[in-house]
This record gives sequence, C-alpha cells and structure tokens, in this order.
Amino acid sequence: MRGWLKATIGLVVLSGLLVGADRIAVGVAEDKVAEQLVKSGRMSQRPDVSIGDVPFLTDLLSKEVDDLRISADGLTVGDGTHQVALHSFKARLSGVTVSNSLTSAKVAKGSGSGLISYADLAQLLPPASQMVPAAGRLPVSANTRLSLSYGGPGKIKAALGPLAVGEGSVHSEGNTVTADGFQLTGVAAMVAGVTNQKVDPVSFTLDRLPAGLKLSGVTPQEEGLQLSFQGDGVTLIG
Repeated sequence: MRGWLKATIGLVVLSGLLVGADRIAVGVAEDKVAEQLVKSGRMSQRPDVSIGDVPFLTDLLSKEVDDLRISADGLTVGDGTHQVALHSFKARLSGVTVSNSLTSAKVAKGSGSGLISYADLAQLLPPASQMVPAAGRLPVSANTRLSLSYGGPGKIKAALGPLAVGEGSVHSEGNTVTADGFQLTGVAAMVAGVTNQKVDPVSFTLDRLPAGLKLSGVTPQEEGLQLSFQGDGVTLIG
C-alpha cells in the first residue's frame, strides 16, 4: 500500500514538473516569437504572443505550432508615404512551422482583424483637387481631404471641410481600399454651381501589413474602418 502511495506521489510530482517545464518553454517561445516579429519587420512594435498548444514541448520537438495568436494596439500601416495607426490588431495562425532557434517561421493558414479610425483614414486619401473637378469653387483649401464617418451598415458618409458630400461605400481588392459613390448635392452642389457632381473614387494601397497577412475585406464600423486579413502559406518570420 505504501509502495503504491509513493509511486502515486512520485507520478504527481513528475507530472507537475513536466507541466511546469512545458509552461516555461511556452513563455520562452512566446517572447522569442514576439522579438523576432519586430526584428524581421513583420510588426512595427512588439506584440503580445500566445501559444495555445498543450502540451507544447511535443510540438516544439515536431517544429510545428497549431495555435499561435498575436495581438497589438497602435501598430502602424501605410501606403508607402503616410503612416497611420492600426488599432486592436488580432491574428490567429495555424500550422506554423518553426526552426530550432525560432528565427524563421511559416504559416499554413492565418486570419486577423484591425481598425483604422476615420480621422487617420483621411490621411491616406488624396486632396479635394484630385477628386472633384469643381473643387476650386468650393470654400475649402485645395489640400482639403475627404473626411469619412460611419453611415450605417456597409455605408460611410463623406465631407469636404464643412460641406457634406453624401453617402458612399467602401470595398477592397487585394491590398487596395477604395471609397466611391459620393456626389455633390445640396449646399455643396449649390456652392460649386453644379448638379449631382460625382466625386471621383478615392483609393489607397496598404503595404507591409502585420504578420505577413494580406487584406481580405473592409467593413465600416462606428469607430472606424475594420480591416480583415487572411494569409495562406505566408512567411511569418525570416
């Protein structure tokens, strides 16, 4: 009886040590991945990294992680000229193959999301003079940019300075985001001396998206434009 009890206690202690070692290994790996993501240029700041695999040591031996999650707030993205903040970025990656030193990693499948505020979004849009032929007759500077706001499900509102331009839509193709469907009506049309003057579509292309993912869609939200990301067979690190 005592022998059985000693064996049981020994197994419990051993299990505890193994679990502790497993969790320590996870913590070390998470820190290493976060560090390498910044060094490799895949993230503009150090993210929070969470590895959900349990146990982790067996996955480390096989050099493949099934559940890797990344999150960060205030990352920067841009069009090569202007940089804006990407808020509430979250990504879930699966089938992540890693090297022994965690200095390289490839992702079989990944998805994520983030948000750009409407105020920041305006920094990526061209000035009024490039969008509205009648802009010179409007009481706004030629450098005034189209400002956007939430217009309801799937819609955004636009304005040039104090003049409302109406509602339009926003969509994406590849990493390019386009806002269109706006036209000068009401006060804006009267001031410009035109009727139903269309505003040319405005677009921008994002480069160096976080975690090597690509833009897969955009959705207007009250607080800003939500971006969705996807990636298959992408390089995460290295």
